[in-house]
Amino acid sequence: MNNYSKLKTSPLKYSFIVPVYNRPEEVRELLESIVEQSYMGDFETLIIEDGSTLSSKEVVETFADRTKIVYLEKENSGPGDSRNYGMQRASGDYFIILDSDCLLPPHYLESVDDFLSHHYVDCFGGPDAATEHFTDLQKAINYAMTSLLTTGGIRGNKHHVGKFEPRSFNMGLSRKAFSLTGGFGRIHPGEDPDLSIRLWKAGLQTAFVEEAFVYHKRRISWYKYYIQVKKFGQTRAILNRWHKESRKLVHWLPTLFLIGFLFSLGMLVIGQWAFLFVYVAYFLLIFADSKRLNHSSKIGIWSIWAVCIQFYAYGTGFLGATLRLFFSKKEPEALFLKLFFKNKKL
Repeated sequence: MNNYSKLKTSPLKYSFIVPVYNRPEEVRELLESIVEQSYMGDFETLIIEDGSTLSSKEVVETFADRTKIVYLEKENSGPGDSRNYGMQRASGDYFIILDSDCLLPPHYLESVDDFLSHHYVDCFGGPDAATEHFTDLQKAINYAMTSLLTTGGIRGNKHHVGKFEPRSFNMGLSRKAFSLTGGFGRIHPGEDPDLSIRLWKAGLQTAFVEEAFVYHKRRISWYKYYIQVKKFGQTRAILNRWHKESRKLVHWLPTLFLIGFLFSLGMLVIGQWAFLFVYVAYFLLIFADSKRLNHSSKIGIWSIWAVCIQFYAYGTGFLGATLRLFFSKKEPEALFLKLFFKNKKL
């Protein structure tokens, strides 16, 4: 079924790595889910305060008698650098990287350990999901980010097992993989697919663990969602510049979707409706599927809007960045200053 290197015969010690910036209440909720884990083996949690002005220290201290936990403070240098900082100071031999706005189901770590015990890999990723307690906005955006009809399931489905780009909100990394690659780079977002590609170049494997899902709350608004996805498009163009072998036609699909939509509107001038009907049919499919999954017509409608924002933001971000990189002699770090954190001494 898989081409994983070997069975893992000795028990692993896990270290949760959680960078945080001004989110003590999120840390509290995440730690509550960590202490409820059904896994009986050895694990620890490292909270890395990334230059926050609103500290999580007091929150962390309330969990000190319930689980192994380490609190670290450092200057602000971004999530990737903070994850590296934590991994350098962790005692585990396998790191599990989470965002502070995630919650874990009780079986999470048990599912991870079971998978690695039978199909060991040096890096894995799991999917994100929504709970019934999420807001309608969170559910609509979660649908747009995870549905097979929108992203093709690249953020998590079983067909990607064995060649999967884990996302850093829910990602496992062995100490060996960290040592070989140096961990996350300075780019953000985009640091997670960049790491995955470098892992493959180093001869290591990644995998998708379907049962190891997290509830990803995404502290977000429509505007923040637009900015986030536009940055995804821009960083993918940069990754294609750095790692030419990673270029795929699928990266152009949001841009082609936009071009096709504009073309279909133009065809209305000469009375041709057929092209636009294709888009209408697609949006109706999005509505029906989201309504079925979320049991809400409102979320179904909002999901259409979320998909439109997603394709527009990613498509224009990717196209614009690709053109800038093609016509400029400057390096990406000089062209896109806001997508790179400065290196800090770890």
